Amino acid sequence: MKDWNFSKKESRLYMSFMYVTFVSLLIGGLMGLLQTLARAGEFQLPFGINYYTILTVHGVILGLVLTTFFIVGFQFALLGKTVGLSDKQRQWAWIAFWTMLVGTVMAAITILVGQANVLYTFYAPLRAHVAFYIGLALVIVGSWIAVFVNFRQLYVWKKANPGQKSPLLAFMVTINMAMWFIASLGVAASVLIQFIPWSLGYAATINVLLSRTLFWYFGHPLVYFWLLPAYMAWYAIIPKIIGGKLFSDSLARLSFILLLMFSIPVGFHHQLTEPGIDPTWKFIQVVLTFMVVVPTLMTAFSIFATFETTGRRKGHKGLFGWFKYLPWKDVRFLAPFIGMVAFIPGGAGGIVNASHQVNTLVHNTIWVTGHFHLTVATTVLLTYFGIAYWLVPHLTGRRLTPKLNRLGIIQTIIWTVGMTIMSTAMHIQGLLGGPRRSNFSNYAGGEQVDTWISYQIAQAVGGTILFIGILLMIYIFIQLAYFAPKGVQEFPIAEEEEDAEPTPKILENWYLWIGITIALILFAYTIPVFDILKHSPPGSIPFDWPIGR
Repeated sequence: MKDWNFSKKESRLYMSFMYVTFVSLLIGGLMGLLQTLARAGEFQLPFGINYYTILTVHGVILGLVLTTFFIVGFQFALLGKTVGLSDKQRQWAWIAFWTMLVGTVMAAITILVGQANVLYTFYAPLRAHVAFYIGLALVIVGSWIAVFVNFRQLYVWKKANPGQKSPLLAFMVTINMAMWFIASLGVAASVLIQFIPWSLGYAATINVLLSRTLFWYFGHPLVYFWLLPAYMAWYAIIPKIIGGKLFSDSLARLSFILLLMFSIPVGFHHQLTEPGIDPTWKFIQVVLTFMVVVPTLMTAFSIFATFETTGRRKGHKGLFGWFKYLPWKDVRFLAPFIGMVAFIPGGAGGIVNASHQVNTLVHNTIWVTGHFHLTVATTVLLTYFGIAYWLVPHLTGRRLTPKLNRLGIIQTIIWTVGMTIMSTAMHIQGLLGGPRRSNFSNYAGGEQVDTWISYQIAQAVGGTILFIGILLMIYIFIQLAYFAPKGVQEFPIAEEEEDAEPTPKILENWYLWIGITIALILFAYTIPVFDILKHSPPGSIPFDWPIGR
């Protein structure tokens, strides 16, 4: 495989996405800190700031902006390294970046001036200013431009290398972008057809159930859109960092294909308590949801098999002797590894959320928020941080020095401690009935509320520790971008074993796998969506913010 070196123009493009990522981390993290302090009941937001404004900023900036900019930039870098980026493709990549950035700024300003306190899910009948929805639409359109640039990059490479299998990371990026495009069609349709005309007053009411269904058609695969770049690092980058080889190219490709197929037709498990959806279709989508366990366990097996075979090849003996000698002092490994470990309780929580009976206990409680922070804010973000420790200096022509590596380890520990405290308190308070999405309240002195207070204070403590971790991460990023010593930082991509079995060509049959994915989507959604259109109650008039503080 040819190793493409980045030009200065390419590096500038990829770094632009990283700049937006870490600015978003700082802004969204500050909003999260203010939230936890306000919910503890010991802190009043200054300057008349609406709690639901900072809640919306926190969710949108971290859940949508940070993740999307990091993923698109990282995946451009992966494809640039493995299949190359032409000048014309780079120009279109810049168009994608600026379209996404303009949309982000529009949505952010609308939220900050109090005209879009509609939270991360922007559920109807809460109505935002039309600029918020147009901003979201621009972010999606910009990401679609990136999608087709990525597809074009692989297509050009395949034409130049007929008969060869595509580089693994290029294959993984293509799977993720195919999933993103198919899934985002739902939220794009909802925003363009439902929300924008409704927000402008051209439609008096909105079909709430349809809008939520279209959101969750998009919302669950969104989680895998965040997660698959972490899987890319776990499968194909971490093995190189620990001095090993890729465990199985075929297994990695198959797991990504299964994640594509089973990540989209499952949105109803987010709507188990939603009236108006036939329980039969909820059950079917729950079954499809649990199918994702298969590629998840395949991934866990592959990663730990890589750890063990690498350790034993280096001569480490005993049942777990290899584990002791993993590179624990290398933050490029440590941060993603802790993310992997966090995915164990995070995945278990996901099983609870997707199980109809148990979900009724935790639905709409802060348990769900705790689960979200375990999966996205720990598993995904710690892996993104681990990637940034080598990607940023590689792009800026600098080095991850031993000092910055130690600071990275300290940052990882701070993040882990803060998230453990905060997420655990959220899970427990959720089991005690504590609601999500709400500001502090004593609920007129209800006895149950007294059991929540200590956990809300614990969340404030954990949130404060996390914000210290954010400040340290921002400092490290600035150092790697501008002040670290000049040098060459490795772009680690693992190679296959020399005696590896050939990868079956059927794994690159795009028509087959995308066709099966579309068939599953049509099976899971066609009849229930027709039912929603036919039997929905009258639409809702809008409820405009701010309603109160």
